[in-house]
Amino acid sequence: MKNSKTGVIKAICVSEKRGTAKQERESVRLIEDFGIEGDAHAGKWHRQVSLLSWESVEAFRSKGADVENGAFGENLLVSGIDLPELPVGTRLSGGEVVLEITQIGKQCHSHCEIYKQVGDCIMPRKGVFAVVIHGGTLAVGDVLVVN
Repeated sequence: MKNSKTGVIKAICVSEKRGTAKQERESVRLIEDFGIEGDAHAGKWHRQVSLLSWESVEAFRSKGADVENGAFGENLLVSGIDLPELPVGTRLSGGEVVLEITQIGKQCHSHCEIYKQVGDCIMPRKGVFAVVIHGGTLAVGDVLVVN
């Protein structure tokens, strides 16, 4: 996938407790240097918001995996941007919100439920993490711009 300078938020997912399935929301409030309001993974650390490309999830689904939005633990599913190809330090903006990528991929210490179900998980290879540089509201359908 060629990297586009813009993408569209296809789904927003949050979980109030760690280890529980993320639930879809139409919109969320992001808090500067904290993350998504009400999300269990928010806090003063380098993985405040997790992002995954819509295309990666669709490719995974095309292999027969029955996975819901948020099943990989992602907060934002974004179409049109090849997220793992963006270097650490890249900023994404949507409305007044500014995110900065801090990590690409992550080690999967204990295989998640998806891995146990289908023998693979894309988050370690395809997911990216960001901190909130400037807070605000994001909604499904909003455009994210690579800065």
